[in-house]
Order: sequence, then C-alpha cells, then structure tokens
Amino acid sequence: MQKPVYWLPLVMGGLLFNPHAALGDEPTAAGLTRADPALIQFVQAVVEANPRVQAARAALEASAALRDAASRPLYNPQFSLDAENGDLSTRAIEISQTLDWAGKRKARTAVAESDRLVMEAEYLAARQSVTVNLLDGLAQHQTGLERERLAEARRSLMQDFATLAKRRFEAGDLNQVEFSLATLASTDARIQKATASAALAEARQAVRNLTPRSTPERWPTLPTQMPERQARASDPQSLVLALPEVLAARRQIDAARTTVTLRERERRPDPTISLVGGREGRDDLIGINVSVPLFVRNRFNSEVAAAMAERRQAQQIADDVMQHAHARLTSAAERYELSRRAWGEWQQTGQASLARQTEQLRKLWQAGELSTADHLVQLRQTLDVQESALDLRQALWRAWFEWLVASGQVDAWLGLGGPR
Repeated sequence: MQKPVYWLPLVMGGLLFNPHAALGDEPTAAGLTRADPALIQFVQAVVEANPRVQAARAALEASAALRDAASRPLYNPQFSLDAENGDLSTRAIEISQTLDWAGKRKARTAVAESDRLVMEAEYLAARQSVTVNLLDGLAQHQTGLERERLAEARRSLMQDFATLAKRRFEAGDLNQVEFSLATLASTDARIQKATASAALAEARQAVRNLTPRSTPERWPTLPTQMPERQARASDPQSLVLALPEVLAARRQIDAARTTVTLRERERRPDPTISLVGGREGRDDLIGINVSVPLFVRNRFNSEVAAAMAERRQAQQIADDVMQHAHARLTSAAERYELSRRAWGEWQQTGQASLARQTEQLRKLWQAGELSTADHLVQLRQTLDVQESALDLRQALWRAWFEWLVASGQVDAWLGLGGPR
C-alpha cells in the first residue's frame, strides 16, 4: 500500500509563512512602517561594529580635524636676534608677522569644510552599503534555509517512492521503465539536496562576512508580509537630492568652487611687517620694515585654470549621478510594485491552490486512480512551484532593498540615525 503524503501541505505553508516575522507597527517620519525591532537591533549592532563603517567614520573625524586646522591663523610670527661686534657693537631684536591680506584663511576653511561634508556623505554611503549587504545576506540565508528544507522534503519523498517502486518491481507490479524513473528521481532529489545545502552555506558566508562572530541561530528573520511604499515617497526630486551619493557629488561641486576661490586668493601676495629694536654703539635703533613678494616670474594662473576645470568636472559628474539616481529610483519602484503584486497573487490563490492540489493527488493515489509515475511527475511539479515561490519572495526582498537604497529610506526603515 502506498504511503499518504500528509506532511506536504504542512511543508507548503510552513516554508512561506513565519508568524514570528511580522513587521513592526511604528511608522517612520517618511511614512514607512518600521522594521521588526529584533531586525533593527541586529542590523544596528552589526553596522556600528563593521570595520568598513568604522574606517569611514575615522575618515570623517580626520576631515573634521583638518577643517579645524584650516581655520587656524595661516602665519605665525617670527622672532630674530641679531648681535654684531665691530667698530660699533650692535644688538637688535626683530619681530615679524605676515598678514593674511587676501583672506586665504577663510578660503582654506571653506575648502576644508566642503571636504568634511564630502566625507560625511561618503560615510553615510558606506553605512548604507553595509546595511543593504547585510539585509540581502539575511534574505539569501532565509531563502536558502527554506530551500534546503524543501530539498530535504523532496529527498525523503522521492526516497519513499524509490523504496515502494523497488518492492512493486520485485512483485511484478511495475515495469523496468517505471522502476528506473523512480530511482532516477530519488538520485536527482539527493543531488538537489546537496546543491541546496551548498547554496545555504554560501548564503551564510554572505552574512558572516559582516558579522563573523554571530551564529545563524541568532540571526533575525525577515517578514513575509511586505511593506507598502507610502505617498510621501511620491516626490522623487527631494528623495534623490538626499541620497548619499548625490550629496557627495553636490558637495564635490562646493569643494571645487571653494578651491577656485582659494587659488584666486593665493595669487594675491601677503605683506610681511617687521619691527626692529636695539642699540648700535650708544645709539638706539628703532625700525619698521614692510616686504611684499612680487609674483612676477610665476603668477599662478595655471593653478586657477586647473581649479576651474575641476569645478566643471565636478558639475558634470554630479549631473551624471543625478540622472542615474532618478532612473534608478523609477526602475526600483516599478520592480518592487511588480514583484509585490506577483507575490500577493501567489499568497491569495497560488499557495491555496497548491495545497489543494497536493491533497487531491494524495486522494487519487490512495484510491489507485493515479499511477506511481504520474503521481511522481505531478509531485515534482508541485515542489518546483514551491521552489519558484521561494525565488519570488527573495526577488521581492531584493526589490524592496533596492527601492530603499534608491529612495534613501534605508535609515528611516531601520531607525538608524545620522553620523555619530
């Protein structure tokens, strides 16, 4: 007597629904429903401890220190002592100070502040990149784990069929072709199980690359109920302008513009004023000296021209980044809506139909109205549909992460703050 497959509908539902992976209820400032608190805490801890993020934060701190250094006075006073013995003994003390007549200090500070803002944007971009890589790794791991479970269910089912086919073949109820088909199906199922296990190990490596000391048992799960894009996200211009890569490109323009100002001011000579006091023999010496460098042999025109060319280059790069950001936002929104609609249709009709199909196959098999070979083929198709559903869910998550990146809503969804 053939074995009824009572467990298959349970596998179908259990792989695609996790009651402990619901979305959080707290809305963000951008109108998004915030992610699950466990996921938020895990991502925050991993991102803050990530070496790439810490390196970007150190670079940001260095740029702030350089900004403070640039804001200090450009020239220090000079002190000199002169003593000469001859017909008349001379003793003199001189104090000189070069004046920042052209305002180079202010221009240098502006350049350093622009560089600091660029590093701040790059720090945000690095943190966002690590965050999305971690989320994508978690999605791969969750899908790989469920795909391995499905592969194990397939292997167990096909092994049962192979065992049953062997007994029937030995009893003369099955021919050689049907027996070989069942044996090949069992072998194929074992191969798919091994492949799924290897894919799961690779998915785990993607997460371990970012958090090597944590174990898979402590990794949070991603929700199956996908969030909606809110109406607040309908202003693409404001979203694009706030993206880290766009901010970095626009701040590069500001840095190039302030560099032009600095180079122009560096063409202006700064005078040096010296005060001298002392004695020459029995006479007192008091003097004042003013010296001005003459920029005759080199007027520094080439430095100004180079700075202007770099400003034009920064402007063109920023325009290109803006164009790509707009296109990416539009495409990401379209992909997410298409994937979300397909996933919703699967949850409403496909998943229920699959469970009913499994139950009908079981009844037909028990009644002897369906041959072993036909039952095997249809069960394989049923399992293949289940695996396709897992691929669809992973694609949906990737589309969601892509939209979060394209719209700059990663930090809003996860409750991550600005630079710290």
